Amino acid sequence: MRVASYQIDGRRSWGLVEGDTVSDLAAVLPDCPTVEAAIARGLGAGMALPDASRHALSAIRWEQPVSRPERIICCGLNYRDHVAEASTRGMPDVPSLFLRTLRSMTAHEGPIVRPHVSDHLDYEGELCVVIGKPGRNLSRENALDHVFGYTCFNDGSVRDFQKKYKAVAGKNFPSTGGVGPWIVTPDDMPDPKNLGLRTRLNGETVQETNTSKMIFDIREILATVSVFDELRPGDLVMTGTPEGVGQGRTPPLWMKPGDVVEVEIDGIGVLRNTVVQED
Repeated sequence: MRVASYQIDGRRSWGLVEGDTVSDLAAVLPDCPTVEAAIARGLGAGMALPDASRHALSAIRWEQPVSRPERIICCGLNYRDHVAEASTRGMPDVPSLFLRTLRSMTAHEGPIVRPHVSDHLDYEGELCVVIGKPGRNLSRENALDHVFGYTCFNDGSVRDFQKKYKAVAGKNFPSTGGVGPWIVTPDDMPDPKNLGLRTRLNGETVQETNTSKMIFDIREILATVSVFDELRPGDLVMTGTPEGVGQGRTPPLWMKPGDVVEVEIDGIGVLRNTVVQED
């Protein structure tokens, strides 16, 4: 199933996307006003869903698929060719992890905001994992049992601040990271270890890879994260970007106001955002 969060008539809801419509499950499930609440109560694991009215996708305003994730954990330098273009440290021995804040994220069709202090705003298309079951000290063998589903992510990065102050600054300017449009559960998508991923800037493909090329696969990333903290329903875990980022080009290719950036992943769909300038 495809699970989306959205606004309609000034209120927030969530539901299942079918064709060009989405159900209004928040209206009929008062105990589950958000996707993360529904996941915690067993959505995707046999939870019975009542009938609900439907809205045209053209009538809704998209929200981030998980409205308030408790953690947004990112894995950097996870494709070999990207390591070669972005780092002089050589291949990593363990997953390189950092955190993003909720305020740094924006939804499908929402604006990606170029901050007024920098024009070095880069794109990074990635696969995002949404946690469904709590777990600590996961093994590689059982890690995927804790996954609710998958969505698209653009790890927008302010490169000069990242270089000067490291990831905590470069990755956390407001509304620089896009996520969405919806979450696809494992039963409705291909093998997550073998997904085509493409990033387009103004219609031109600037990144293209397959998730089979990750240095650390999803199982390894989840097992690593779960050692130092319990994964919980609604947590987002990002899996890294491939080669082709703007920083690695000559001359560099930075996103600018008016640009349209898209991240497309096989079996999921297309995340689309327009770049705007910060006031």
